[in-house]
Amino acid sequence: MNSDIKVLVIENNETITNDIKKYFSSHEVIKVVTCINNGADGLNYILTKSDTFDVLVMDLILPQVDGLYILSEMEKHGINKNVIITTNFKDEKIIEESNNFGVDYYMLKPVNFLSLEKRLVSLNYHNNFFTKKISNQEAVVTDILHSLGIPSHIRGFKYIRDGIIMMYNNKRQISYITKDIYPELSLKYETTPTRVERAIRHAIEVSWTRGDMDLMDQIFGNSLDINRDKPTNAEFISTIADRLRIRNNLVSN
Repeated sequence: MNSDIKVLVIENNETITNDIKKYFSSHEVIKVVTCINNGADGLNYILTKSDTFDVLVMDLILPQVDGLYILSEMEKHGINKNVIITTNFKDEKIIEESNNFGVDYYMLKPVNFLSLEKRLVSLNYHNNFFTKKISNQEAVVTDILHSLGIPSHIRGFKYIRDGIIMMYNNKRQISYITKDIYPELSLKYETTPTRVERAIRHAIEVSWTRGDMDLMDQIFGNSLDINRDKPTNAEFISTIADRLRIRNNLVSN
């Protein structure tokens, strides 16, 4: 799965565009392909180079051509991209008109770059999850766990990754996790089932601290007990495995 998120920014404030480029300059997956400071040049770029970006981050108030016109021209030319609107306006009519063009998110300025980062990662996960068939299981699961805020360097990451793949391939019930997955992982990584369980629990806690809650909701939906803040190890692993299985069936048909 290609995890790169290519972003086009159209924003009339050069300070903001410079800050965005700086913030994402060393990001692992988010790549700002270019920043444009007026609507006319931005529209021309979209119409001629639409294959170079995945997500458009755009202000509505722009010199020469405004954001709503750009959205209308994208629709007219059949250019379907994820769009995040950043603006000072909090006008319901403008928001409604923007939403008619399929805008994904509407963020008021000043934009918190961490929030923008989470929105971009969430969009990328949703696009990949619902459109691509599983071919490399490890790469797919790795991408999902990164999107959920679990870094590769913590010990629980590889336990969860392998556990999801095992559950996906064996189509077992939740009880399979404690009876078989923990012991198998402990043998593979020369540790104990208890340490495997604790490391997975820690990784889930990290995810719930760092991850995007909207993305959590996309994956887990109503599968979790609303009275609990976090899923159990078994719920976390089995839910993702089930979602992958359902998704792969949908993509295959």
